[in-house]
Amino acid sequence: MAIANAGIPVEIREVDLKNKPEQLLAISPKGTVPVLQLANGSVIEESLDIMHWALTQHDPQHWLRFGNEADTLIKWNDGDFKYYLDRYKYADRYPGFTKAHYRQQAKVFLTELEARLTASRYLCGNDFCLADAAIFPFIRQFASVDKSWFSASAFRALNHWLKVILATELFALVMTK
Repeated sequence: MAIANAGIPVEIREVDLKNKPEQLLAISPKGTVPVLQLANGSVIEESLDIMHWALTQHDPQHWLRFGNEADTLIKWNDGDFKYYLDRYKYADRYPGFTKAHYRQQAKVFLTELEARLTASRYLCGNDFCLADAAIFPFIRQFASVDKSWFSASAFRALNHWLKVILATELFALVMTK
């Protein structure tokens, strides 16, 4: 979404992670995605770094304006929330606790997001920003684990935020196959 928002043309290649292409491994030996190879040959291997790079090239909607506030939320998302999200999604791989336990742990972060979204339209105010773009895919994954539970949950503002972003032209643009 950040690349599209910045208006930067890129070539997107789908990768079968069970059969990683040699070209991917040549530029990124760890073989994870996403990977962005720039025209000068340098490689960016982390989603957030790619987003920052794109928006420092061109940030027409000022997604970077919330700086530290957005970064703090993104770090929480990428740390504790993602840890519990993975266990919630794949509870059978983590038999130490139940799926419900992992969901309960993830709710700490969701409760923070709900409070923010009750006070404003987006995570850092009334305008979409980097925090929204970076956190949205993970909330989308969380909601997909048990759609009926998430829809019926007390997270009304978070449900609305998710639906709003899913309905945007930007999301439709980047999700075309």
